[in-house]
Amino acid sequence: MGTATITSRDNRWLKEFRLALRGGLATESGAVGVEGVRLVEEALRSGCAIDAVLFSESGERHHERLAPVIDRPEIAIPILRTTDRLFEGVADTEHPQGVAALVRPRTATFDDLLKKPEGACSPLLVVLVGVQDPGNVGTIIRTASAFGATGAATAASGQSGTASPYSPKALRASAGAALHLPIVAGMSLPILLTQLRVAGVRTLASVAHASNDGGGDADADANDAVLAPWDLDWCQPVALLVGNEGAGLPREVEQSADARIRIPMASGIESLNAAAAAAVLFYEAARQRKIVFNIGGKKA
Repeated sequence: MGTATITSRDNRWLKEFRLALRGGLATESGAVGVEGVRLVEEALRSGCAIDAVLFSESGERHHERLAPVIDRPEIAIPILRTTDRLFEGVADTEHPQGVAALVRPRTATFDDLLKKPEGACSPLLVVLVGVQDPGNVGTIIRTASAFGATGAATAASGQSGTASPYSPKALRASAGAALHLPIVAGMSLPILLTQLRVAGVRTLASVAHASNDGGGDADADANDAVLAPWDLDWCQPVALLVGNEGAGLPREVEQSADARIRIPMASGIESLNAAAAAAVLFYEAARQRKIVFNIGGKKA
């Protein structure tokens, strides 16, 4: 498809790409920016609406890889081209690959979080509460998705907000998983926790420190015991609450959760960061839910 090369930095499309990529903000149509051939390919295959795809002169080499999706006439995605210099002016990465897209993430509702996908025994959710680093947000969403999470939500902690899962850095860290997983972003935490309780979803507060580190009775009150990951039944409807990198979850949220959960560690190791802890917890969830992939013909 022959298209004239955009040569003005004031072109409206370049302004939108600059806002979405460098500014990390959604465009007027609600589109967010993704950059790099792998992420653009992931976005194209996600089924999300695509406002435009932009190639630089050197990025044109990636067109062949993306052609099976973007060149289908029934899709009719605007394909734009610009110079390498102007592309560098809108890109968020230091060494851009020369291809980017404006993508409109699906809008998810709370009811979407409760839907049980085929093959899943129950909803398995991750709730990010005051996780400020977009890299952590993206990594947690990617990890949760890899181990069978069926949805995610983000909320402010009262002291700090949670980074958008659709910011350029978070999307890179999630490797595009945020475009596939149902996500309710920016919901009021008290309302979200109330709705989870009414829906019969058990809330698990991930904690870094505890006076009681032993496993304990799985039915113990959240205020009396801190459980190890294997003490819980992950096949019931569950929402794992992950708190701020430094402060963790607000105390009132931790105490109101149905259970508190902590990963036992060797002495001298105080805690894992939020993303690493989420990986350990969701692996245990996957093991119980029997969705870990076969390795060498045996369950991992």
